[in-house]
Amino acid sequence: MPIRKQITLTLIPTIVGLSSSWVQADTAVTPLKTYAQSPIQSNSLTTELRSAFAMKDDSVELFATGTISSVWAHSESFSMDYYQNQIVTGAQWQITSKFKAELKYQYNYAGNNRLDSFVYGFHDFFGIGQNGRDEVEDDQFSISVPKYGVDIQDFENETLSSALHSYLEYQLFANEHNAVSLGASLYFNKVNSGHFKREAFEQGLQANYSFNYGKHAIFSTLGVTFHDDAVINELPYKENTFAFAIGYGYAITPSHHIVTSYHNYEGMVDDSDDFSESSHEYVLGYRYLLEKAAFEFSVIENAINMDNSTDIAFTFGVRYTL
Repeated sequence: MPIRKQITLTLIPTIVGLSSSWVQADTAVTPLKTYAQSPIQSNSLTTELRSAFAMKDDSVELFATGTISSVWAHSESFSMDYYQNQIVTGAQWQITSKFKAELKYQYNYAGNNRLDSFVYGFHDFFGIGQNGRDEVEDDQFSISVPKYGVDIQDFENETLSSALHSYLEYQLFANEHNAVSLGASLYFNKVNSGHFKREAFEQGLQANYSFNYGKHAIFSTLGVTFHDDAVINELPYKENTFAFAIGYGYAITPSHHIVTSYHNYEGMVDDSDDFSESSHEYVLGYRYLLEKAAFEFSVIENAINMDNSTDIAFTFGVRYTL
């Protein structure tokens, strides 16, 4: 059975079995469950924006997210034009009052989600230039970097990454409104076949600071990742990269949250082109809470450097507390 079908069959019972209660139990605003969508960062270990506050003692949260994105990264020296889809499922739990852990599986694949026409309309509506996207055919799967002899074509339905993440966090300090924590991540990615066949073991460290006051919440993360094998072997990669993220959340009501964040990921390619520069992603999302469940929808848009990141991505997530 194909791996995407197996994952789908695994997620369906989780979603169907969610609580139907309409009373919200915990009003604390936390970051959205999203992952970097820049082409290279999304297929490597990348620092995530996290809350430094502890969960309720001994609680376990199950979660699943699905993301569709449209990649258009284009300059004089390279071109990337394809669709990426991402499925993540996992769990996090409060081991003790100070320690929190997370384990999850991430699967990225190149599948035709037909976002090109939407992106055209979105850019036209907001007066954003198409950057050459309207000059090529729709629904392509193409990566070309002539400088390094990279020419990958027609890779639709291929696996881009298949990775297991683990994360352990220790809370250094916490009071009613503030919390500081340190976290460490391990990442193992193995793709068995196709243009992106590889095996990588990566590590990450991060510091988190969060502030809660009534209906308001601010969260921030600063992290470093130590990289292993390259996503595309021909490209020169940095051995480590830094990332920074900051977010704000507001509880409109106990059941309705608005969350936004900014993410800065250091460029991973070690040369003078656009992929050596930082990518900038803005996230805007909405969360609806039940007694034990939460549903999230978010939009991720790149900015500032338009030539090294995903045009736009949409994430839908489900979280359930045991």
